[in-house]
Amino acid sequence: MQQWKERLQTIGDVEIFDYAYMREHRKRPDPLPQLIASHRLALAEAREKHPNTVTILIGKSMGGRMGCHVSLTEKVDGLVCLGYPLCAMGDRTKLRDEVLRALMTPILFVQGTRDSLCPLDLLKDVRTEMTAPNFLHVVEGGDHSLRVPKRKLQTNGETQEDVDQQVLKAITGFVDQLPLAAD
Repeated sequence: MQQWKERLQTIGDVEIFDYAYMREHRKRPDPLPQLIASHRLALAEAREKHPNTVTILIGKSMGGRMGCHVSLTEKVDGLVCLGYPLCAMGDRTKLRDEVLRALMTPILFVQGTRDSLCPLDLLKDVRTEMTAPNFLHVVEGGDHSLRVPKRKLQTNGETQEDVDQQVLKAITGFVDQLPLAAD
């Protein structure tokens, strides 16, 4: 997320954090309630530093999923999920979609076409059943980390930085169209 922090600072103030299990170099994530509490605390700290600003929660994989959970109880203006982990451990029968169906906050999904944790056909089905305004930016050839294989990049005459700038442009467009972003 450090590289994304630098990119996203062109849009506004950015605060990042790591969950306790990451800081402690544990492989197994903390239980869901603990992850949500950590995310909520990080949001409160960010709001202390940047009061009265538009709040967009942007997270990579599990961080995006936790941001969705937090937005169910905390007022945020938008959500951006970079590689949402829709399928637990890549199992198409174990969907993590309940939180998405409960959302009221506008959300942008940024998904790679090679992401086994979020097959686009399953995400399409979930998106049609969501009540929150939701948008999708597809990274052609991207994996769960939105990385595109070098051969595909060469074929397209692109670099990974070009792809990442397209993602940033999609995020900027999403943020610009949020109702409170214009106030």
